[in-house]
Amino acid sequence: MGCVNAIYARIIRKRVMTKIYQVDAFTDKPFTGNPAGVCILDKPADKNWMQNVAKEMAISETAFLYPEDSGYNLRWFTPNAEVDLCGHATLASAHLLWEKCYADKEDILEFHTKSGTLTATLKEGWIGLDFPVLDEEETEVPEGLVEALGIKPVYVGRNIFDYIVEVSSEEELSKINPDFTKLANINARGFSVTAISKSDEYDFVSRFFAPSVGVPEDPVTGSAHCCLGPYWMKKLNKSNLTAYQASARGGFLKINVMGNRMLISGKSVTAIEGMLLDS
Repeated sequence: MGCVNAIYARIIRKRVMTKIYQVDAFTDKPFTGNPAGVCILDKPADKNWMQNVAKEMAISETAFLYPEDSGYNLRWFTPNAEVDLCGHATLASAHLLWEKCYADKEDILEFHTKSGTLTATLKEGWIGLDFPVLDEEETEVPEGLVEALGIKPVYVGRNIFDYIVEVSSEEELSKINPDFTKLANINARGFSVTAISKSDEYDFVSRFFAPSVGVPEDPVTGSAHCCLGPYWMKKLNKSNLTAYQASARGGFLKINVMGNRMLISGKSVTAIEGMLLDS
């Protein structure tokens, strides 16, 4: 056994090792919230390699970041595709940069992404993400949506990424059992289904489905709240909101809408720390 271990150790030393983490975002308890892979690199990586790592991680998003003069370059991949905006993997990335002492906790972190420069701040244990508002416009119900979700929508809107669908109650929301094959045939990144909360603890609740990019149901979707926040701000006439994403894992967010920008705040915990071994 000792000889086998020694041979294995020599093989490992000859391979390039890259740290990778799994962080549970929008939660303060491990094994809840939305798990995100985070890979902190020294320099840009090959896109195909990043896509393969994301596929291997087999969670909704994996973030890849490396330092630049004024912050960090940040990209996000689902198991199937690169995406233009992701909240929970950005939250997870900021959490790790502070936790692993890449940055001081007083620092404002800048991320350069496909959606422009995003910033993160840390205050009293909450990470605040400065994200764009993504307003929706009311639209006709796309063919197949009602059948795929099995609901009667109160409202259907669309922004540059997703459909937003309001249903009559939290109870109706919780009963949705989508036909993911039908849902994937509708041209959109994903579908935010939402309702007013029955609890005084939250203003609204939601679920998010994105089968076309390899994420049947996302546990907690920060980017979806770039639309959900402004939508409920107008309906409830308040700019500071609390939200719960009612997936099986569940997660909570604080939202502050400020004109065409908004602050999405959440907590995170590191669940797994490991190494990628490159041949």
